[in-house]
Amino acid sequence: MAVTKAEHPPAFTPEQLQSVRGTLMSPRRLKTEVLAGLVVALALIPEAIAFSIIAGVDPRIGLFASFTMAVTIAFVGGRPAMISAATGAIALVIAPLVKSHGVDYFVAAVILAGVFQVILGLAGVAKLMRFIPRSVMVGFVNALAILIFMSQVPELLGVPWLVYPLVALGLVIVFGLPKLTKAVPAPLVAIVVLTLITVFASAAVPTVGDKGELPDSLPTLFIPNVPFSLETLQVIFPFALAMAFVGLLESLMTAKLVDDVTDTRSHKTREAWGQGVANIVTGFFGGMGGCAMIGQTMINVKASGARTRISTFLAGIFLLILVVVMGGIVSLIPMAALVAVMIFVSVATFDWHSIQPRTLKMMPKSETIVMLATVIVTVATHNLAIGVGVGVLVAMVMFARRVAHFVTVERSVKTIGGHETATYVVDGELFFASSNDLYTQFEYALDPEDVVIDMHASHLWDASTIAALDAITEKYHHHGKDVKIVGLNEASILMRERLGGKLGAGH
Repeated sequence: MAVTKAEHPPAFTPEQLQSVRGTLMSPRRLKTEVLAGLVVALALIPEAIAFSIIAGVDPRIGLFASFTMAVTIAFVGGRPAMISAATGAIALVIAPLVKSHGVDYFVAAVILAGVFQVILGLAGVAKLMRFIPRSVMVGFVNALAILIFMSQVPELLGVPWLVYPLVALGLVIVFGLPKLTKAVPAPLVAIVVLTLITVFASAAVPTVGDKGELPDSLPTLFIPNVPFSLETLQVIFPFALAMAFVGLLESLMTAKLVDDVTDTRSHKTREAWGQGVANIVTGFFGGMGGCAMIGQTMINVKASGARTRISTFLAGIFLLILVVVMGGIVSLIPMAALVAVMIFVSVATFDWHSIQPRTLKMMPKSETIVMLATVIVTVATHNLAIGVGVGVLVAMVMFARRVAHFVTVERSVKTIGGHETATYVVDGELFFASSNDLYTQFEYALDPEDVVIDMHASHLWDASTIAALDAITEKYHHHGKDVKIVGLNEASILMRERLGGKLGAGH
């Protein structure tokens, strides 16, 4: 009974669990944050080294970037417990610049990207997140889970046979231990147990040390040695802008995911400019820049149960201590342990409910198509920004196509005092997709001499609709008939007065 009470303390609200002060006053919650930070730091090391190799730079640059990003964002970020560090998405964007112009231009681009992110953040770019549909978000999460899993496949190919039972044991620990106790994060237990087994058994398996040489000194201030000129700006501008957008998109999408996991709300505008500040700081310490990391964030929030900025800060501090002070010990960690942890993260991240037959049958086909488009493009390009962009584009097309059919036109003919009048009642939102069909809904030749188009139940949204109305009235005039458009709301009247008759032939 005492154990039950210890494992189920008085409940806190999700917002209270994010309090740094409250966590510092609670030994149990503080322990969770400390251990979560340690697990994340251990998982960051091989990833940072791998991303450095992708970018074509020394592993030190990736490792120090992960340290400065994590520590800085812990203070300035808008999403507690989210992990920011060197990422593959940023490495892919920036790699061509390293190859063509070297590290100094590369670091200058990182600093400029940070400036762009601060400007975009303060300009309110985070508000655009409201235009990303749920189906794109689900596709983003599922694609991310697939990419995390795929990134571990190379670690399982062409390796000694002992790697496979080690990975299997690691999976048993990370999936099974939480069912017995959550006192210690299961990923940390898996890393420690597998490391002890390989060390005491003198097992010849791939280790973290095989990924690259770990630094033995602290990061120092770095000023990129590039000419302060228009030519330099022309070189780094496109890379910096691409990095800024990719970093913001991945970070804001990850923040939204963490919001769902923790049942709390993040300050996305602060997160946007905070990412910029973190990249500027990272650049001036010679780092490769970065953004939010979905895999490590899920380790921190979902696998380890962290909820505050403390875990993010400690992840950076532990990373620096581990690689600089304890590099010899860290290099002994078998990659099999980290592979098991990342596979667990992949499985935990994937939205399995979204692919259940019952869900697919219940969901509108357009929603499923959007999700699949996001997943396929993201996995095919290994670029989250492109995948999400395509997903949003497909969602827009599907939405426009669906809404276009909501417009109805009802015709009636009345005779008053021997005089016939045809009345059309237009009901629905009129924009480029729906207004194109509007032109075909009228009986130009059959209607009597007087025609009334009643638009009290509709709204004109764009120039395409004005052009369609111009074409309709012109067609009636061509047939020698008088047409009146009535019932427009004030905004629609103003738009028609401004654009009507000035757009040329719409049809």
